[in-house]
Amino acid sequence: MSASLPIALIQTRTPATQADGLAHLEPLIRQAAAEGAKFILTPEGSNLLEQRKDRRGLAIVSERQDAVVLGLRHLAAELGVWILIGSAIVKSEHEGDDRAANRSLLIDANGGLVARYDKLHVFDVDLPNGETWRESSTIRPGDGAAVADTPWGRLGLAVCYDIRFPHLFRQLAKAGACMISVPAAFTVPTGEAHWETLLRARAIETGAFVLAPAQGGTHEDGRRTWGRSTVVGPWGEIVARLDHDEPGILHAKLDFAAVETARASVPALRHDREFAAPL
Repeated sequence: MSASLPIALIQTRTPATQADGLAHLEPLIRQAAAEGAKFILTPEGSNLLEQRKDRRGLAIVSERQDAVVLGLRHLAAELGVWILIGSAIVKSEHEGDDRAANRSLLIDANGGLVARYDKLHVFDVDLPNGETWRESSTIRPGDGAAVADTPWGRLGLAVCYDIRFPHLFRQLAKAGACMISVPAAFTVPTGEAHWETLLRARAIETGAFVLAPAQGGTHEDGRRTWGRSTVVGPWGEIVARLDHDEPGILHAKLDFAAVETARASVPALRHDREFAAPL
């Protein structure tokens, strides 16, 4: 692991088309790079957020055609920074399945695609406030976890609802991740109740930095998201956070010695035991 890393989380209110999504993101990423960030992370649904059925199908294109994916690859190369597209909603490559993929994409400083991860856990829920979400009707879940090498250490990839599945994060940490990304578009009720608690819990359990860029505010398609982008340290401490749901930039500096200290102090990742499941 490198000694330290200046990062920036981009908090957005993504529009409903790729062209508008890129126009929304680009100035924030340019500003973050100008202010010293070497690794810049965007939220879930960074290319578009569109839940209206009559428009959604027309808006989603393949990864190779998506304006945000292509634009951010060029921007990474131009600025000489690594970018994580927290996720892009793109056409799935699986024949016979017309659902999209919710795909996290890691881009290196030459504009190359280093890693892809399709969100494993889809959000199907009826909330107490009357909101109903059936992500499985439009998103095809992925089949495997992903950890990628970066110049600063290994990055584990997760997306939004994955935060509620601690066994995934444990596997990422045991595969060498010293930082784990959790780009999100959290609903307001679940964000207000659980966002920070879940992020801190996953950081404590893994002894890793948890990096959580978020969508925030009321979107074109009517959804409301929580915002409050957050960086949590490996001891569970809040390193940096935004206290609002407006678009903006959150800077932080990751000191990876803290990962070694946390894991040496509580070496739980080495203490797993096989056990019989309860009947």
